[in-house]
Amino acid sequence: MLNALQTIKEQAAQTLCDVGDVKALEELRVKYLGKKGELTAILKQMGTLSAQDRPKVGQLANEIRGDIESLIEQKADSLKAALLDKKLQAEKIDVTMPGKAAPIGKQHPLNKVLDEIKEIFLGMGFSIAQGPEVELDYYNFEALNIPKNHPARDTQDTFYISDNVVLRTQTSPVQIRTMEKQKPPIRVIAPGRVYRSDAVDATHSPLFHQIEGLVVDKGVTMADLKGTLEMFAKRLYGEDSVVRFRPHHFPFTEPSAEMDFQCFACHGEGCRLCKGEGWIEILGCGMVHPKVLSICGIDPEEYSGFAFGMGLERIVMRRYNIDDLRLFFENDLRFLQQF
Repeated sequence: MLNALQTIKEQAAQTLCDVGDVKALEELRVKYLGKKGELTAILKQMGTLSAQDRPKVGQLANEIRGDIESLIEQKADSLKAALLDKKLQAEKIDVTMPGKAAPIGKQHPLNKVLDEIKEIFLGMGFSIAQGPEVELDYYNFEALNIPKNHPARDTQDTFYISDNVVLRTQTSPVQIRTMEKQKPPIRVIAPGRVYRSDAVDATHSPLFHQIEGLVVDKGVTMADLKGTLEMFAKRLYGEDSVVRFRPHHFPFTEPSAEMDFQCFACHGEGCRLCKGEGWIEILGCGMVHPKVLSICGIDPEEYSGFAFGMGLERIVMRRYNIDDLRLFFENDLRFLQQF
């Protein structure tokens, strides 16, 4: 039996040398050390041995089991290392090869110019105010001196959610909310999305962006309004920018005006973009109506102010010589990648 044990040890060691994969190694372990393995079969015969030989055979069997287990463990480590090395060779990366350039996103031209406008007004001492896009009728109309059945409501082409809730048609409601919360001096701009039921064409869209401005303090005049907007135009477009002010009417300002930029496409001669006028309307403005100040709890005898509202899309069109507003919303990468 001792000779049989030695033979098993030698055969196992020899067979292990030829094992080439983990599956074959497991089969070899079962062959020699499993419940029906060769070593186990010999140990089952120990009952036939004399009391004198039994300890010797048992000790040798345990030593051989330990030796075979150790050899199997070493072989398993060797196979795993070889498998890992093969995998690394197959998956190796040449770090000297040039990488593939990933496309990098850019700012949308509307956001890019909006940031410039914010910086211009922040530099003039303004702060930025925000308000809800789904607005109460009171803030969108009534507090701006546009009561129920007022003709100005017809020109707004409003999207009504209910009788008292609308999608805001302008960012002017932010003026009211600001004056309710803050007493003069006030100097804010309110950029944001607005909604009107307009037909889509080169200069109109049912969704667009406005930037509202409001200044309220003692001694504010129309000259302050004109100077502020002319400074804004020169800071945004350059010192040679040409603007003009025309008398107009808004329910929430008195007196009121509109400011136009000279058409960048035809330089005042008249074209499709400016509809033959040579000028493009950019913003409406005026002195805050005394009634609006009173509604917000500000004494119009002590304070005065001016307000203005400009369309961001038209400013960006002027800024980059774009002749169709629809390009901003079509998400055509050929257009957007130019910025």
